[in-house]
Amino acid sequence: MGKFEVLDHPLIQHKLTLIRDKHRSTKEFREIVNEISTLMAYEVSRDMPLMDVEIETPIGKSIQKQISGKKVAIVPILRAGLGMVDGMAELLPVARIGHIGMYRDEETLKPTEYFVKLPSDISERQVFVVDPMLATGGSAIMAVDALKKRGAKDIRFCSLVAAPEGVKALQEAHPDIDIYTAALDEKLNEDGYIVPGLGDAGDRLFGTK
Repeated sequence: MGKFEVLDHPLIQHKLTLIRDKHRSTKEFREIVNEISTLMAYEVSRDMPLMDVEIETPIGKSIQKQISGKKVAIVPILRAGLGMVDGMAELLPVARIGHIGMYRDEETLKPTEYFVKLPSDISERQVFVVDPMLATGGSAIMAVDALKKRGAKDIRFCSLVAAPEGVKALQEAHPDIDIYTAALDEKLNEDGYIVPGLGDAGDRLFGTK
């Protein structure tokens, strides 16, 4: 079973409380999501492999550590996932960016894939799938399906807020992936929204209704 971790760093928790507030403006919401995503990138990259390199400090030659060239990809689930990309790329500037587009079928309420564009060497990369909400888990499962179908093996899912139902569904469908979230909330309501949640992340990021 992959790892499930709630990132309870005080700064992440503080900023998450700020964006839960329904009075936060679109501008503020977008900026704070960006900040949380940078902090999350620091936490989820904690186990990146290191290698020894020889450098010369002002005092003399020395063997020190640097990241061992692990290739990374950040893949947002459109459209809300876009809000997390810049923040994560701030700490992982060499990451390639892929995109997975989904829409919810009005009749079945199930997600349908409409767009997938990934780096050609996705099978060699550590992939961070990002979406602010892990609600029912449907979009996350389909996104991971799309990645695996195209050869991705090392996949991590990152969300701001998750519902227990979504975590369970994603773990059952893909027990090999790691899941990181800033908060595990109480439940889903009858409309499929996370409670207490933060509303519709896409609408709040982009100022739409």
